[in-house]
Amino acid sequence: MKMKALALALLVFAGSATAQQKLKFAHVYEVSEPYHTAAVWAAGEIAKRTSNRYNMEVFAASSLGNETQINQGLTLGTVDVIYTGLLFAGRAYGPISIGGAPFVFRDFDHWQKFTRSALFKELADGYQKGSGGNKLTAITYYGNHQTTSNKALNKPEDMKGLKIRVPDAPLYTLFPRAVGANPTPIAFAEVYLALQNKTVDAQENPLPTIDAKKFYEVQTHINITAHITDGIVTIVGGPTWAKLSEADRKVFEDVFQEAAVKASGEIVENEKRLMTEFTKRGKTVLQVDRKPFMEAVQKYYKEGKQPDGSALPWPKDVYDRLQAIK
Repeated sequence: MKMKALALALLVFAGSATAQQKLKFAHVYEVSEPYHTAAVWAAGEIAKRTSNRYNMEVFAASSLGNETQINQGLTLGTVDVIYTGLLFAGRAYGPISIGGAPFVFRDFDHWQKFTRSALFKELADGYQKGSGGNKLTAITYYGNHQTTSNKALNKPEDMKGLKIRVPDAPLYTLFPRAVGANPTPIAFAEVYLALQNKTVDAQENPLPTIDAKKFYEVQTHINITAHITDGIVTIVGGPTWAKLSEADRKVFEDVFQEAAVKASGEIVENEKRLMTEFTKRGKTVLQVDRKPFMEAVQKYYKEGKQPDGSALPWPKDVYDRLQAIK
């Protein structure tokens, strides 16, 4: 009887071990950032709420590839979950990129209302269809993008000819081109060195990212252009999402949305703190008049095209509906 009981126990254990699915969650942010902390929390929470049927490992700081590569990995099935910007998601479904475009939001409140709107849900559904089944489960506040450089950027003319690093997604070039700068796509992990070597003159990111990536060490000025009010989305790859039961899908969505709330709150607090912290570190934090910068960009929305003449990746009614959110 003892032998039979032992054999049965071994079978049950083997079955449990086989049933556990290993998942990879990839992103490009540092382990010190709230996004990573929230991802690690989410991985543990998903394991807890599914009786350890999912073992999710979080890979930070571009360790599984840059942002373009991890987006491709979703479809290939080499990664299961990623954080990414809406402009990268826009490669699979153009209209969703409006959520990461420059000067489309009045303020943080407008951005928050957009993320809870019927419009955002429609865009997320469109992305799922356009990407072959990748599921957008949550959106986390990434922050207001500011422009760092080694000189003051008081007006659009000050950016003329400025070689500025941007992420490798087409719409990120709209703001620099609109003000006469020279946008240069460089992978996130390579930005610090590019600034240090003066391969580029400037870069743009939210204050918490400028802090975490230490870009302030190789730039003297932080110009408060606040040109993009941005979010990063948590996406489960189509091949992985298709395998989940309805009950597990709900667990994943609930947990990732809770994680997004946690990280978003931290980013808001960090932005407030860093406005004064950077000054204490000897950096010049310059409050610019945003109106001329805004006008330089928004004229292209009225014309329905980008500075290079290509069409904007969303129909006009999507822009109008976004502006109508109060």
